[in-house]
Amino acid sequence: MLRALIPALFLALPLPAAAQMSAEAFDAYTRGKTLFYGMDGEAYGVERYLPGRRVIWSFLDGDCREGHWYEQAGRICFVYEDHPEPQCWTFTETPGGLTARFQGDPAEIELYEAEETGREMICLGPEVGV
Repeated sequence: MLRALIPALFLALPLPAAAQMSAEAFDAYTRGKTLFYGMDGEAYGVERYLPGRRVIWSFLDGDCREGHWYEQAGRICFVYEDHPEPQCWTFTETPGGLTARFQGDPAEIELYEAEETGREMICLGPEVGV
């Protein structure tokens, strides 16, 4: 009887939380990819991950921002050409792809990987006036 209860006890235990990714794991997962992110069932943005921890981000509006990322205190922090303040996230890998949680915001924005493609992102050229 006791032998039959032991497997049942293990099934009743909560699953451990997914571990947040290290910089090495994040780099290995993302390098060379273009990842589309969603939030609450809606498209949020797209990021292309380049060698040397460089990135290009867009809110899917054709306006792209170059930047780079680094690890700080277990978080992945991004700095973009138009936004010098670091934006830090914790990333976890799930069976459905990456989940990213923004740090430093009371609402704690959470994004999820919506799609991975090998395509280039669409970035419109600089706005030129007359």
